[in-house]
Amino acid sequence: MTKSIPSLITDFLEYLELERNSSQRTIRNYDHYLKRFADFAGEITPKDINLEVIRKYRLHLARYTDPKTKAPLKRKTQNFFMIALRAFLRYLTRLDIQTLSAEKVELGEQDPSPLKVLDEESLQRLLDAPDTSSKEGIRDKTILEMLFSTGLRVSELASLNREQVNLDRKEFGVVGKGGKERVVFLSDTACQWIERYLMIRKDSFKPLFIRYQGRVAPEDNGEYMRLSTRSIERIVCN
Repeated sequence: MTKSIPSLITDFLEYLELERNSSQRTIRNYDHYLKRFADFAGEITPKDINLEVIRKYRLHLARYTDPKTKAPLKRKTQNFFMIALRAFLRYLTRLDIQTLSAEKVELGEQDPSPLKVLDEESLQRLLDAPDTSSKEGIRDKTILEMLFSTGLRVSELASLNREQVNLDRKEFGVVGKGGKERVVFLSDTACQWIERYLMIRKDSFKPLFIRYQGRVAPEDNGEYMRLSTRSIERIVCN
């Protein structure tokens, strides 16, 4: 007999903690987002989740207002709920539980964010923020120097491998949107920080930037050690 949606959500949260090594904050967020869906869906089974249920749930989110402030959910926040639901559906599929394919759950278009430009003083404060007496700080400093000297997308930076970067020529190649290849050039400062960062690395993992928290996972040339796009975004935004 298939478990109830709330019970499967609990299993999914435990999976995130044990198998995906997700942070407690991430798990709390998924718990919040998915409980909203469970409350909305009621007594249905995974098999009952279809496009009509998803359509009604999106309407529910779009029409929801905060009980205290009476403010509606922002489009970005609505998408967070749908992203969590897609991850849950992928988990169910992984367990061979019949349900709607996660790929069929679309996200709504977000409201355009106003462009924010850092002045020179603010940029320097950001670049100087990491504590370079620690290996995490040296990594973070290197990430910031690379981002702001090259204009790379965060996803492109996260996908870089060690062997891609040629420090002698101060350049590397990336494949961007649409599969287009381009050469990216490094500043002298960025090269110096990459060299310093690689000198303190005692591993032979393939990814250029790795995480230092959680279980060490040497499988697949350390691919599971790769620092995620979201982690890099937190480094930039903190």
